[in-house]
Amino acid sequence: MRIATWNVNSLNARMERVDEWLDYASPDVLLMQETKMSQDQFPEEHYERLGYESVHCGEGRWNGVAILSKVGLEDPVSGFADGAEADPEARIISATCAGIRVTSVYVPNGRAVDHDHYRYKLAWMDRLLMHIQATCDPDSELLVGGDFNICPDDRDVWDPDNDLTRTHVTKKERDALESLCDWGLTDVFREYYEDKDLFSWWDYRDGAFHKRMGLRIDLLMVSKPLLNRSTFCLVDRTARKGKKPSDHAPVWVDFRD
Repeated sequence: MRIATWNVNSLNARMERVDEWLDYASPDVLLMQETKMSQDQFPEEHYERLGYESVHCGEGRWNGVAILSKVGLEDPVSGFADGAEADPEARIISATCAGIRVTSVYVPNGRAVDHDHYRYKLAWMDRLLMHIQATCDPDSELLVGGDFNICPDDRDVWDPDNDLTRTHVTKKERDALESLCDWGLTDVFREYYEDKDLFSWWDYRDGAFHKRMGLRIDLLMVSKPLLNRSTFCLVDRTARKGKKPSDHAPVWVDFRD
């Protein structure tokens, strides 16, 4: 079974690229972020023709998260399940696919340290932990994947001191991510690769992709039972090449039965 995450940076602009990737990578489940579509715009029937059930949480021009599955899609939930007031932005959606609870997340960027959006980001991560605690058990099969907008450590950023990346590398952000690990989730990519400079996002400007000036912010966080079933993980750099790519590459993990 293959589960992938991909920030497509506007599904409307990237439909052809996504279809192409679904055809050759053939994920069983795809978690998407930044669809930038309303509910009415999301092409549910199109993906059904490709063999995927889908669920989407969108708001139009910004944000938007989705799950595609060809192994079943049950109990979909948009938003947090922590009992608090609904998040005004479309950033989280969950469903059960072949017995695995999957959650697609688009964590706020933060913009700048001490900006209101940075505080929103930290509060959002706190809510994500409460959501997981309220809905899952560390011994269950759980995968939380998406664009976390956090580099777990300095291996995951081309230049930790660069102004453009500073909001992705602060101790408070990394501590929030570590809280998920303390609960029982593991960054599965790091179980397979220890090297630095293995990124999932590159700016469109200044030839950043070819200069290897990137960030690893697209993560697949899995519970221990799933980690024990994992066999392979990959950042698919090929999908970042060619005509009209997203600025993110897909990341996938394979599991044995």
